[in-house]
Amino acid sequence: MDRRDFLKIVGISTATAGAATLYGCKPKGGANAAGGELGEIPTDKMTYRSFPSLGNDKVSILGYGCMRWPTIPNPDGRGEMIDQDAVNALVDYAIAHGVNYFDTSPVYVQGWSEKSTGIALKRHPRESYYVATKLSNFSNPTRENSMAMYRRSFEELQVDYIDYYLLHSVGNGQTLKQRYIDNGMMDFLMEERKAGRIRRLGFSFHGSQDGFEEMLSYHEQYHWDFVQIQMNYVDWNGSNAKGLYEALVKYNIPGIIMEPLLGGRLSKLPDHIVGRLKQQSPQSSVASWAFRFAGSPEMILTVLSGMTYMEHLQDNLRTYSPLVPLTEEEKEFLYETGRLISQYPTIPCNDCKYCMPCPYGLDIPAILLHYNKCVNEGNVPEDQQDENYRKARRAFLVGYDRSVPKLRQANHCIGCNHCSRSCPQRINIPRELRKIDDFVEKLKQNVL
Repeated sequence: MDRRDFLKIVGISTATAGAATLYGCKPKGGANAAGGELGEIPTDKMTYRSFPSLGNDKVSILGYGCMRWPTIPNPDGRGEMIDQDAVNALVDYAIAHGVNYFDTSPVYVQGWSEKSTGIALKRHPRESYYVATKLSNFSNPTRENSMAMYRRSFEELQVDYIDYYLLHSVGNGQTLKQRYIDNGMMDFLMEERKAGRIRRLGFSFHGSQDGFEEMLSYHEQYHWDFVQIQMNYVDWNGSNAKGLYEALVKYNIPGIIMEPLLGGRLSKLPDHIVGRLKQQSPQSSVASWAFRFAGSPEMILTVLSGMTYMEHLQDNLRTYSPLVPLTEEEKEFLYETGRLISQYPTIPCNDCKYCMPCPYGLDIPAILLHYNKCVNEGNVPEDQQDENYRKARRAFLVGYDRSVPKLRQANHCIGCNHCSRSCPQRINIPRELRKIDDFVEKLKQNVL
């Protein structure tokens, strides 16, 4: 299939419109481009991890998360579509600089990530990369639907075996039973691993410490080859990330890290937090602190990053080529930084888009991310007597209309709660949308 034919079918609904601009700034060259003030990015310095339980696998500590592939406007004017040329360029550059782990799912980028990832990877020797995907049978976990999803992943990725296969977003033993055991899929996947069509079998986890211990209790029965958890320096002490990692150490199971940047939030911090990090290491990017933290623990196999632009990829390559593990002093510095960040009233949205599509057309991630952006930039006006009130008020309202089309804003939420049931961060999304809508109305009426 050539690019013209692919672009005809890789249409993405307007639910993804604006996601790229919210996630990060497009590269503009300069110090962060290849070369420039920071020097050339080495092609032979990537840090790799291997574990006896994973045989001969030698995995790059930087893994490519394929949930946020770049998009461009659809020529027919209806939403966005994947920019396959950009995906190809990112994959080529990543592989040339040592990245060999690519993580996707049937539900990423509204169902088009596997196909796009497969097209990009097919242009490289199969032995040069590891591909990971998931059984994302959230809405319809019947055996028939689950089997169809499993088979389709092979077709979309254009492979005859999958290196790392995950049960997607499992929170406890009950979820495991309902989605994978009762329908016979666990028995089937175990046989597929024996046959070599799945090389490694694990799960991605969203849930409590108790739920995690329950899932690990199945290790003797199913032999989890790896487990994917959320871990970053804010969650380490503020949530259950430390407990999850320590449980992996106890069971001697390699871990894969997701959300090292909390959906990009740890790269877009308040100015005084940025200043704190820059004072400690002027040459280091804000994001590099988070990636060093995620990659430093010894039981971590790879750290996933959804790198939408070349600038993201290049910055992370610098961090991991090679990785310089954090010192104990630097860890303590980040723990305190995490505590300071937690004091800011942002909404813990990671822009995963599991809440989408909204049945009533809201662009939920864009609404929440605009609010968070304004919090970090100090553009959430609360006092009319503040000298910056008018400027902040205008910045919030104008930015809101630019980030989110009016028909997709928070005032259209009816509270159906369809979104909250899918949120891995367990956000009460309708409540947050009501709060944002009330705030917007007060700003419009100038009655704060």
